Amino acid sequence: MLNVTDLTLAYGDRVLFKEVNLKFLPGNCYGLIGANGAGKSTFLKIISGDIDSTRGNISVAPGERIAMLRQDQFAFDEYTVLHTVILGHKRLYDVMIERDAIYAKPDFSEEDGIRAGDLEAEFADLNGYEAESEAAVLLKGLGIAEELHSKKMGDLESGFKVRVLLAQAMFGNPDILLLDEPTNNLDLQAISWLEDFLDRFSNTLIVVSHDRHFLNSICTHIADIDFSKIQLYVGNYDFWYQSSQLAMKQRQESSKKAVDRIAELQEFVRRFSANASKSRQATSRKKLIEKLTPDEMPTSARKFPYIDFKAERPCGKIILTVANINKKVEGEKIVTDFSLTLNNGDKIAFIGPNDLVKTTLFEILAGQIKPDSGTIEWGATIKPAYFPKESSAFFTNSDLNLIDWLRQYSVEQETTFVRGFLGRMLFSGEEALKKVNVLSGGERVRCMLSRMMLTGANVLIFDDPTNHLDLEAISSLNNSLIKYPEVILFSSHDHEFVSTIANRIIEITPTGFIDRAMPFEEYIVNPAVQKLRTALYHHQENLML
Repeated sequence: MLNVTDLTLAYGDRVLFKEVNLKFLPGNCYGLIGANGAGKSTFLKIISGDIDSTRGNISVAPGERIAMLRQDQFAFDEYTVLHTVILGHKRLYDVMIERDAIYAKPDFSEEDGIRAGDLEAEFADLNGYEAESEAAVLLKGLGIAEELHSKKMGDLESGFKVRVLLAQAMFGNPDILLLDEPTNNLDLQAISWLEDFLDRFSNTLIVVSHDRHFLNSICTHIADIDFSKIQLYVGNYDFWYQSSQLAMKQRQESSKKAVDRIAELQEFVRRFSANASKSRQATSRKKLIEKLTPDEMPTSARKFPYIDFKAERPCGKIILTVANINKKVEGEKIVTDFSLTLNNGDKIAFIGPNDLVKTTLFEILAGQIKPDSGTIEWGATIKPAYFPKESSAFFTNSDLNLIDWLRQYSVEQETTFVRGFLGRMLFSGEEALKKVNVLSGGERVRCMLSRMMLTGANVLIFDDPTNHLDLEAISSLNNSLIKYPEVILFSSHDHEFVSTIANRIIEITPTGFIDRAMPFEEYIVNPAVQKLRTALYHHQENLML
């Protein structure tokens, strides 16, 4: 059990949360939510002991082990993948290394034998004999192929490193598991496996995530950071949303009733305070006014950007025809014989474990790079707009403020127009004068979305747009794309984002493409699709043999 007592965290005058008192119990999964900057990751670091709070205490039962998903991808570059996972249980790893070192001695002494016996006993108590097989199961579930298990972490690409670090956190059945954005860099299949794993996890789990479907699937409770406190709700994310909206509505109605009653009493006092026969009643109502105080509506840290894509003209009959395009990147074939015909109203989700293929395809379609072979023909009425996964080039070398940066992409050059547009995207007042080279990841995404909205495009291409966004911004973007009437091509690891937007799915497998005009929820259970997917992945295994 994890106890949080009178916990306060403040940076100068800014209080993230104060006097927090909570109990986190085994068998429960707590989704920690809040706006960007509310203190979610900081709260996890306080629990793990990485940073100190301003006041208060964190306590766990004696002997309980806390494990946390680490973000430093370079900390384990000299370790093998398998050993990196086992390092999630540091004591077990130390026992294993010392034991193996003793057995490797050429001059094995009686003292070594006694020490080895003690280590063997502790190794067994720590479930060490199953350590490698448990690590391998975790890695396989997260999409790390067996041939990578013996490689050094430094030889892996960053996306795979993040998955290994996730396996490290989950290894060894920790008593308290802290996961900060565990679905980042996971494809939908790996996320589904993770949901199943965490659903079976029997100890205390606290998770930060911007994936609404993920939170709904695993959470028994929601811990909401807002109004400088952390409020605990029973239920998953959808239940929290309904409960919080109802509570807010009740507070608003209560406050409105008090305001209306005060206005009514003030009108009586105004009319009859000078009337001798009514003066006693007027005085009585003055005292009542003093007692009636409308509930102060606290200011929430949550802000919803206004995202709305409007096409200047609808798409014509001919939108896009792609025929047999191929592309190599650094000598490796990434795209092979890809063909596509777009139809009016298509909202296509590109799914599959290989993000590089999706990014390369989008860059080709957006005209950022050229294919090695094949043809791409856009219709005469089509105006595409592209949201790249990596947008740092738009910001890092620029000394412009936000107003001047966005003005570059606007036909309307008036400062009032640009300021108004930025205000809708939560850059109001002095925020609009920030230099773009110091923006956070979420702020950059909102800028790129603003840039796209100004184009009036009738085909939108998004490469993983929900990265770095908080739940409020994701909801706003999600809703805007649901109502957008023209064509969308996109990739996302957010289950709900895909399932509520897409009406056509293109899955990228290692040996081919599956293209089906159906919603995502229907696609993932379709028997014909499952059979074809199995055949394509089985073909890859045969090629490897």
